[in-house]
Amino acid sequence: MNKNILTSEIQDFINENLKTKIIDVLLKPLNFEGVTNKEIAEQIEAKIKCKDKLPTWFGTPNIYYPNKLNIEQTSSETTAEYKAGLVSGTSLLDMTGGFGVDSYFFSPKIGQVHHCELNSELSEIAEHNFKVLGRTNIRTHAMDGIDFLQHSEFEFDWVFIDPSRRHDAKGKVFLLSDCIPNVADNLDIILGRVKKIMIKTSPLLDLSAGLRELCFVKEIHTVSVKNEVKEILWILEQGYENEVLVKTVNLGGPSMEKFNFSIDDEKLAHSNYSDPLEYLYEPNSAILKSGAFKTVGDKFNMYKLHDHSHLYTNEQLLEFPGRRFKVIKTIPFNKKELQRLELKKANITIRNFPISVAEIRKKFKIKDGGEVYLFFTTNPKGEKIVVECHKI
Repeated sequence: MNKNILTSEIQDFINENLKTKIIDVLLKPLNFEGVTNKEIAEQIEAKIKCKDKLPTWFGTPNIYYPNKLNIEQTSSETTAEYKAGLVSGTSLLDMTGGFGVDSYFFSPKIGQVHHCELNSELSEIAEHNFKVLGRTNIRTHAMDGIDFLQHSEFEFDWVFIDPSRRHDAKGKVFLLSDCIPNVADNLDIILGRVKKIMIKTSPLLDLSAGLRELCFVKEIHTVSVKNEVKEILWILEQGYENEVLVKTVNLGGPSMEKFNFSIDDEKLAHSNYSDPLEYLYEPNSAILKSGAFKTVGDKFNMYKLHDHSHLYTNEQLLEFPGRRFKVIKTIPFNKKELQRLELKKANITIRNFPISVAEIRKKFKIKDGGEVYLFFTTNPKGEKIVVECHKI
Protein backbone atom coordinates (compact mmCIF):
# COMPACT_ATOMS: atom_id res chain seq x y z
CA MET A 1 0.00 0.00 0.00
CA ASN A 2 1.60 3.24 -1.18
CA LYS A 3 0.33 5.97 1.16
CA ASN A 4 1.67 8.67 -1.16
CA ILE A 5 -1.46 8.00 -3.25
CA LEU A 6 -3.53 9.52 -0.44
CA THR A 7 -2.04 13.01 -0.77
CA SER A 8 -4.63 15.63 -1.70
CA GLU A 9 -2.81 16.44 -4.96
CA ILE A 10 -2.97 12.85 -6.23
CA GLN A 11 -6.50 12.29 -4.96
CA ASP A 12 -7.62 15.40 -6.85
CA PHE A 13 -5.92 14.10 -9.99
CA ILE A 14 -7.66 10.73 -9.66
CA ASN A 15 -11.09 12.35 -9.28
CA GLU A 16 -10.49 14.72 -12.17
CA ASN A 17 -9.47 11.89 -14.52
CA LEU A 18 -12.18 9.28 -13.96
CA LYS A 19 -13.35 9.80 -17.55
CA THR A 20 -9.85 9.91 -19.03
CA LYS A 21 -8.70 6.90 -21.04
CA ILE A 22 -6.35 4.74 -18.96
CA ILE A 23 -3.78 4.65 -21.76
CA ASP A 24 -3.66 8.46 -21.66
CA VAL A 25 -3.04 8.41 -17.90
CA LEU A 26 -0.22 5.92 -18.37
CA LEU A 27 1.43 8.08 -21.04
CA LYS A 28 1.03 11.46 -19.34
CA PRO A 29 4.25 13.08 -18.07
CA LEU A 30 3.30 13.06 -14.39
CA ASN A 31 5.70 14.18 -11.72
CA PHE A 32 4.07 13.06 -8.49
CA GLU A 33 6.64 12.15 -5.88
CA GLY A 34 6.76 8.51 -4.86
CA VAL A 35 3.94 7.36 -7.15
CA THR A 36 4.07 5.89 -10.64
CA ASN A 37 1.65 6.43 -13.50
CA LYS A 38 0.74 2.74 -13.29
CA GLU A 39 -0.28 3.03 -9.63
CA ILE A 40 -2.46 6.04 -10.36
CA ALA A 41 -4.03 4.31 -13.35
CA GLU A 42 -4.84 1.28 -11.19
CA GLN A 43 -6.56 3.51 -8.63
CA ILE A 44 -8.65 5.13 -11.37
CA GLU A 45 -9.61 1.78 -12.91
CA ALA A 46 -10.66 0.33 -9.56
CA LYS A 47 -12.57 3.43 -8.49
CA ILE A 48 -14.55 3.49 -11.75
CA LYS A 49 -15.65 -0.10 -11.08
CA CYS A 50 -16.98 1.00 -7.68
CA LYS A 51 -19.29 3.70 -9.03
CA ASP A 52 -22.38 1.49 -9.33
CA LYS A 53 -21.26 -1.57 -7.39
CA LEU A 54 -19.89 0.20 -4.27
CA PRO A 55 -21.28 3.76 -4.23
CA THR A 56 -20.38 4.25 -0.54
CA TRP A 57 -16.70 3.70 -1.30
CA PHE A 58 -16.87 5.67 -4.58
CA GLY A 59 -18.44 8.67 -2.85
CA THR A 60 -16.11 8.75 0.17
CA PRO A 61 -12.88 10.83 -0.03
CA ASN A 62 -9.48 9.20 0.57
CA ILE A 63 -10.53 5.60 -0.10
CA TYR A 64 -7.60 3.43 -1.16
CA TYR A 65 -8.42 0.92 -3.89
CA PRO A 66 -6.82 -2.48 -4.53
CA ASN A 67 -6.46 -3.77 -8.09
CA LYS A 68 -9.64 -3.97 -10.15
CA LEU A 69 -9.77 -7.78 -9.87
CA ASN A 70 -10.40 -7.47 -6.12
CA ILE A 71 -13.27 -5.09 -6.87
CA GLU A 72 -14.74 -7.49 -9.43
CA GLN A 73 -14.61 -10.38 -6.96
CA THR A 74 -16.09 -8.58 -3.97
CA SER A 75 -19.75 -8.45 -2.97
CA SER A 76 -21.83 -5.54 -4.18
CA GLU A 77 -23.40 -3.23 -1.60
CA THR A 78 -26.80 -4.65 -2.55
CA THR A 79 -25.89 -8.26 -1.76
CA ALA A 80 -23.73 -7.34 1.26
CA GLU A 81 -26.63 -5.46 2.83
CA TYR A 82 -28.87 -8.48 2.31
CA LYS A 83 -26.35 -10.76 4.04
CA ALA A 84 -26.09 -8.35 6.95
CA GLY A 85 -29.83 -8.70 7.52
CA LEU A 86 -29.35 -12.40 8.30
CA VAL A 87 -26.98 -12.00 11.28
CA SER A 88 -27.04 -10.60 14.80
CA GLY A 89 -25.01 -10.98 17.97
CA THR A 90 -21.93 -9.69 19.70
CA SER A 91 -19.11 -11.06 17.53
CA LEU A 92 -18.58 -12.26 13.93
CA LEU A 93 -15.48 -13.56 12.17
CA ASP A 94 -15.18 -12.72 8.48
CA MET A 95 -12.75 -15.51 7.68
CA THR A 96 -11.99 -14.40 4.09
CA GLY A 97 -12.34 -10.63 4.45
CA GLY A 98 -10.89 -9.38 1.16
CA PHE A 99 -11.65 -5.73 0.39
CA GLY A 100 -13.97 -5.65 3.40
CA VAL A 101 -17.38 -4.90 1.90
CA ASP A 102 -19.18 -7.68 3.77
CA SER A 103 -17.42 -6.82 7.05
CA TYR A 104 -18.48 -3.19 6.62
CA PHE A 105 -22.15 -4.13 6.29
CA PHE A 106 -21.99 -6.72 9.07
CA SER A 107 -20.59 -4.14 11.50
CA PRO A 108 -23.85 -2.24 12.28
CA LYS A 109 -25.53 -5.57 13.10
CA ILE A 110 -22.72 -7.10 15.21
CA GLY A 111 -20.92 -5.75 18.26
CA GLN A 112 -17.43 -6.71 17.03
CA VAL A 113 -16.36 -7.86 13.56
CA HIS A 114 -13.00 -9.56 13.00
CA HIS A 115 -11.73 -9.29 9.42
CA CYS A 116 -9.13 -11.89 8.40
CA GLU A 117 -7.24 -11.54 5.13
CA LEU A 118 -4.17 -13.58 4.19
CA ASN A 119 -2.96 -10.93 1.71
CA SER A 120 -1.22 -8.44 4.02
CA GLU A 121 -1.49 -5.52 1.58
CA LEU A 122 -5.22 -6.07 1.06
CA SER A 123 -5.64 -6.33 4.84
CA GLU A 124 -3.84 -2.98 5.26
CA ILE A 125 -6.05 -1.40 2.58
CA ALA A 126 -9.21 -2.68 4.27
CA GLU A 127 -8.03 -1.38 7.67
CA HIS A 128 -7.35 2.08 6.21
CA ASN A 129 -10.77 2.21 4.53
CA PHE A 130 -12.64 1.08 7.64
CA LYS A 131 -11.14 4.04 9.50
CA VAL A 132 -12.05 6.44 6.69
CA LEU A 133 -15.60 5.04 6.64
CA GLY A 134 -15.93 5.37 10.42
CA ARG A 135 -16.29 1.65 11.20
CA THR A 136 -14.53 1.49 14.57
CA ASN A 137 -15.84 -1.94 15.59
CA ILE A 138 -13.94 -3.87 12.89
CA ARG A 139 -10.56 -5.37 13.76
CA THR A 140 -8.30 -6.53 10.94
CA HIS A 141 -5.97 -9.53 11.09
CA ALA A 142 -3.49 -10.21 8.27
CA MET A 143 -3.53 -13.98 8.60
CA ASP A 144 -5.30 -17.18 7.60
CA GLY A 145 -8.86 -17.24 8.95
CA ILE A 146 -8.78 -20.90 10.00
CA ASP A 147 -5.54 -20.36 11.94
CA PHE A 148 -6.97 -17.24 13.57
CA LEU A 149 -10.10 -19.12 14.66
CA GLN A 150 -8.10 -22.04 16.09
CA HIS A 151 -5.79 -19.85 18.18
CA SER A 152 -8.10 -16.96 19.02
CA GLU A 153 -9.32 -16.31 22.54
CA PHE A 154 -12.41 -14.54 21.19
CA GLU A 155 -15.86 -16.13 21.18
CA PHE A 156 -17.91 -15.79 17.98
CA ASP A 157 -21.64 -15.92 17.30
CA TRP A 158 -21.07 -16.23 13.56
CA VAL A 159 -18.38 -17.17 11.06
CA PHE A 160 -18.72 -15.87 7.49
CA ILE A 161 -16.74 -17.56 4.72
CA ASP A 162 -16.42 -16.59 1.06
CA PRO A 163 -14.15 -19.33 -0.32
CA SER A 164 -12.38 -18.74 -3.63
CA ARG A 165 -11.91 -21.41 -6.28
CA ARG A 166 -8.38 -22.76 -6.61
CA HIS A 167 -6.66 -21.83 -9.87
CA ASP A 168 -5.71 -25.47 -10.45
CA ALA A 169 -9.26 -26.77 -9.99
CA LYS A 170 -10.28 -28.65 -13.12
CA GLY A 171 -13.57 -29.61 -14.69
CA LYS A 172 -16.89 -27.85 -15.14
CA VAL A 173 -18.41 -29.25 -11.95
CA PHE A 174 -17.97 -26.73 -9.17
CA LEU A 175 -17.37 -28.18 -5.71
CA LEU A 176 -16.58 -26.64 -2.33
CA SER A 177 -13.58 -28.95 -2.15
CA ASP A 178 -12.18 -27.01 -5.14
CA CYS A 179 -12.00 -23.87 -2.99
CA ILE A 180 -9.71 -22.14 -0.51
CA PRO A 181 -10.37 -22.57 2.33
CA ASN A 182 -11.76 -26.07 1.92
CA VAL A 183 -14.88 -25.53 4.01
CA ALA A 184 -16.02 -29.15 4.03
CA ASP A 185 -12.67 -30.38 5.40
CA ASN A 186 -12.61 -27.70 8.10
CA LEU A 187 -16.23 -27.85 9.28
CA ASP A 188 -15.35 -29.76 12.45
CA ILE A 189 -12.78 -27.12 13.39
CA ILE A 190 -15.18 -24.24 12.74
CA LEU A 191 -18.20 -25.82 14.44
CA GLY A 192 -16.00 -26.60 17.41
CA ARG A 193 -15.77 -22.84 18.03
CA VAL A 194 -19.00 -21.36 16.66
CA LYS A 195 -22.63 -22.40 16.35
CA LYS A 196 -23.63 -20.55 13.17
CA ILE A 197 -21.85 -20.32 9.82
CA MET A 198 -22.71 -18.40 6.67
CA ILE A 199 -20.97 -19.55 3.48
CA LYS A 200 -21.14 -17.54 0.29
CA THR A 201 -20.71 -19.47 -2.97
CA SER A 202 -21.01 -18.55 -6.62
CA PRO A 203 -24.09 -19.46 -8.70
CA LEU A 204 -21.96 -22.17 -10.35
CA LEU A 205 -22.37 -24.40 -7.31
CA ASP A 206 -25.25 -26.85 -7.70
CA LEU A 207 -27.45 -26.96 -4.61
CA SER A 208 -27.48 -30.75 -4.45
CA ALA A 209 -23.67 -30.80 -4.65
CA GLY A 210 -23.43 -28.33 -1.79
CA LEU A 211 -25.82 -30.37 0.34
CA ARG A 212 -23.71 -33.47 -0.21
CA GLU A 213 -20.55 -31.71 0.99
CA LEU A 214 -22.01 -29.83 3.95
CA CYS A 215 -23.81 -30.82 7.14
CA PHE A 216 -26.24 -29.01 9.46
CA VAL A 217 -27.60 -26.89 6.57
CA LYS A 218 -30.59 -24.92 7.86
CA GLU A 219 -31.22 -22.43 5.03
CA ILE A 220 -30.07 -21.78 1.49
CA HIS A 221 -30.51 -18.24 0.15
CA THR A 222 -30.36 -17.75 -3.61
CA VAL A 223 -29.69 -14.05 -4.21
CA SER A 224 -30.35 -12.34 -7.54
CA VAL A 225 -29.90 -8.69 -8.47
CA LYS A 226 -32.05 -7.44 -11.34
CA ASN A 227 -32.83 -11.05 -12.26
CA GLU A 228 -29.20 -12.20 -12.38
CA VAL A 229 -28.12 -14.75 -9.77
CA LYS A 230 -25.13 -13.29 -7.94
CA GLU A 231 -24.50 -15.61 -5.00
CA ILE A 232 -25.78 -18.50 -2.95
CA LEU A 233 -25.70 -18.30 0.84
CA TRP A 234 -25.59 -21.39 3.03
CA ILE A 235 -26.67 -21.03 6.66
CA LEU A 236 -25.34 -23.82 8.87
CA GLU A 237 -26.32 -24.28 12.50
CA GLN A 238 -24.56 -26.77 14.74
CA GLY A 239 -26.76 -29.81 15.38
CA TYR A 240 -29.52 -28.83 12.92
CA GLU A 241 -31.06 -31.92 11.29
CA ASN A 242 -34.53 -30.78 10.12
CA GLU A 243 -35.68 -29.94 6.58
CA VAL A 244 -33.73 -27.36 4.58
CA LEU A 245 -35.55 -24.11 3.82
CA VAL A 246 -34.65 -22.46 0.52
CA LYS A 247 -35.19 -18.69 0.34
CA THR A 248 -35.05 -16.98 -3.04
CA VAL A 249 -34.77 -13.23 -3.41
CA ASN A 250 -34.53 -10.89 -6.38
CA LEU A 251 -33.11 -7.48 -5.42
CA GLY A 252 -32.63 -4.24 -7.30
CA GLY A 253 -36.14 -3.79 -8.68
CA PRO A 254 -39.06 -1.59 -7.60
CA SER A 255 -39.77 -4.15 -4.87
CA MET A 256 -37.99 -7.18 -3.43
CA GLU A 257 -39.27 -10.46 -4.89
CA LYS A 258 -39.26 -13.32 -2.38
CA PHE A 259 -40.24 -16.96 -2.62
CA ASN A 260 -39.52 -19.62 0.00
CA PHE A 261 -39.89 -23.38 -0.16
CA SER A 262 -38.47 -26.49 1.45
CA ILE A 263 -36.51 -29.10 -0.46
CA ASP A 264 -38.77 -31.79 1.01
CA ASP A 265 -41.90 -30.00 -0.23
CA GLU A 266 -40.43 -29.72 -3.75
CA LYS A 267 -39.82 -33.47 -3.83
CA LEU A 268 -43.43 -34.18 -2.83
CA ALA A 269 -45.17 -31.49 -4.92
CA HIS A 270 -47.19 -32.40 -8.02
CA SER A 271 -47.52 -30.35 -11.22
CA ASN A 272 -50.63 -29.89 -13.36
CA TYR A 273 -50.25 -29.11 -17.07
CA SER A 274 -52.05 -26.98 -19.63
CA ASP A 275 -51.63 -25.22 -22.94
CA PRO A 276 -51.14 -21.44 -22.57
CA LEU A 277 -54.20 -19.79 -21.02
CA GLU A 278 -54.93 -16.08 -20.45
CA TYR A 279 -51.66 -15.26 -18.68
CA LEU A 280 -48.10 -16.59 -18.87
CA TYR A 281 -45.60 -16.45 -15.99
CA GLU A 282 -41.82 -16.82 -15.99
CA PRO A 283 -40.18 -17.24 -12.53
CA ASN A 284 -37.20 -15.03 -11.74
CA SER A 285 -33.67 -16.39 -11.98
CA ALA A 286 -33.34 -17.04 -8.22
CA ILE A 287 -36.33 -19.40 -8.26
CA LEU A 288 -35.10 -21.18 -11.39
CA LYS A 289 -31.62 -21.61 -9.91
CA SER A 290 -33.10 -23.02 -6.69
CA GLY A 291 -35.16 -25.62 -8.53
CA ALA A 292 -38.61 -24.73 -7.17
CA PHE A 293 -40.18 -25.99 -10.39
CA LYS A 294 -43.19 -27.69 -8.83
CA THR A 295 -43.78 -25.74 -5.61
CA VAL A 296 -43.97 -22.35 -7.38
CA GLY A 297 -46.80 -23.62 -9.59
CA ASP A 298 -48.48 -25.31 -6.64
CA LYS A 299 -48.34 -22.23 -4.40
CA PHE A 300 -49.82 -19.91 -7.04
CA ASN A 301 -52.31 -22.51 -8.32
CA MET A 302 -50.87 -22.46 -11.84
CA TYR A 303 -50.39 -24.96 -14.64
CA LYS A 304 -47.06 -25.80 -16.22
CA LEU A 305 -46.69 -25.80 -19.99
CA HIS A 306 -44.32 -28.78 -19.86
CA ASP A 307 -42.30 -30.52 -17.19
CA HIS A 308 -39.03 -29.03 -18.50
CA SER A 309 -40.26 -25.64 -19.78
CA HIS A 310 -40.65 -23.98 -16.36
CA LEU A 311 -43.29 -21.60 -17.72
CA TYR A 312 -46.63 -21.32 -15.95
CA THR A 313 -50.12 -20.24 -16.96
CA ASN A 314 -53.59 -19.51 -15.58
CA GLU A 315 -56.77 -17.52 -16.23
CA GLN A 316 -56.27 -14.86 -13.53
CA LEU A 317 -53.65 -12.13 -13.18
CA LEU A 318 -51.67 -12.65 -9.97
CA GLU A 319 -48.76 -11.02 -8.17
CA PHE A 320 -45.78 -13.21 -8.98
CA PRO A 321 -42.00 -13.30 -8.32
CA GLY A 322 -40.98 -13.02 -11.95
CA ARG A 323 -42.22 -11.72 -15.29
CA ARG A 324 -45.92 -11.67 -16.21
CA PHE A 325 -47.41 -11.65 -19.69
CA LYS A 326 -50.81 -11.36 -21.37
CA VAL A 327 -51.12 -14.13 -23.94
CA ILE A 328 -52.16 -12.86 -27.38
CA LYS A 329 -52.06 -16.12 -29.28
CA THR A 330 -50.37 -19.51 -29.42
CA ILE A 331 -49.25 -21.02 -32.72
CA PRO A 332 -47.46 -24.19 -33.80
CA PHE A 333 -43.77 -23.72 -34.49
CA ASN A 334 -43.38 -23.61 -38.26
CA LYS A 335 -42.31 -21.10 -40.89
CA LYS A 336 -45.78 -20.52 -42.31
CA GLU A 337 -47.38 -19.69 -38.94
CA LEU A 338 -44.52 -17.39 -37.92
CA GLN A 339 -44.73 -15.48 -41.20
CA ARG A 340 -48.42 -14.84 -40.54
CA LEU A 341 -47.45 -12.89 -37.41
CA GLU A 342 -45.71 -10.36 -39.69
CA LEU A 343 -43.22 -9.43 -36.99
CA LYS A 344 -40.10 -7.49 -37.88
CA LYS A 345 -39.10 -7.05 -34.23
CA ALA A 346 -39.73 -8.98 -30.99
CA ASN A 347 -38.23 -10.00 -27.66
CA ILE A 348 -37.49 -13.73 -27.86
CA THR A 349 -37.14 -16.27 -25.03
CA ILE A 350 -36.58 -20.01 -25.41
CA ARG A 351 -37.61 -22.56 -22.79
CA ASN A 352 -37.17 -26.28 -23.43
CA PHE A 353 -36.61 -25.58 -27.12
CA PRO A 354 -33.96 -27.08 -29.44
CA ILE A 355 -33.07 -23.92 -31.40
CA SER A 356 -31.12 -20.94 -30.01
CA VAL A 357 -32.40 -17.35 -30.00
CA ALA A 358 -29.68 -16.37 -32.49
CA GLU A 359 -30.73 -19.13 -34.89
CA ILE A 360 -34.40 -18.12 -34.63
CA ARG A 361 -33.62 -14.47 -35.36
CA LYS A 362 -31.47 -15.40 -38.36
CA LYS A 363 -33.91 -17.94 -39.79
CA PHE A 364 -37.06 -15.83 -39.42
CA LYS A 365 -35.43 -12.37 -39.74
CA ILE A 366 -36.79 -11.03 -36.46
CA LYS A 367 -34.84 -8.17 -34.86
CA ASP A 368 -34.56 -7.64 -31.11
CA GLY A 369 -36.81 -5.21 -29.25
CA GLY A 370 -40.34 -3.85 -29.47
CA GLU A 371 -43.42 -4.55 -27.37
CA VAL A 372 -44.07 -8.11 -28.53
CA TYR A 373 -42.63 -11.06 -26.60
CA LEU A 374 -42.31 -14.48 -28.20
CA PHE A 375 -41.77 -17.64 -26.13
CA PHE A 376 -40.48 -20.59 -28.12
CA THR A 377 -41.27 -23.60 -25.96
CA THR A 378 -42.97 -27.00 -25.68
CA ASN A 379 -46.58 -27.78 -24.74
CA PRO A 380 -47.85 -30.69 -22.56
CA LYS A 381 -48.06 -32.97 -25.62
CA GLY A 382 -44.39 -32.39 -26.41
CA GLU A 383 -45.19 -30.20 -29.44
CA LYS A 384 -43.05 -27.15 -30.27
CA ILE A 385 -45.08 -23.95 -29.98
CA VAL A 386 -44.68 -20.17 -30.07
CA VAL A 387 -46.57 -18.02 -27.55
CA GLU A 388 -47.06 -14.37 -28.53
CA CYS A 389 -47.42 -12.11 -25.49
CA HIS A 390 -47.40 -8.55 -24.20
CA LYS A 391 -45.50 -7.89 -20.97
CA ILE A 392 -47.50 -6.70 -17.97
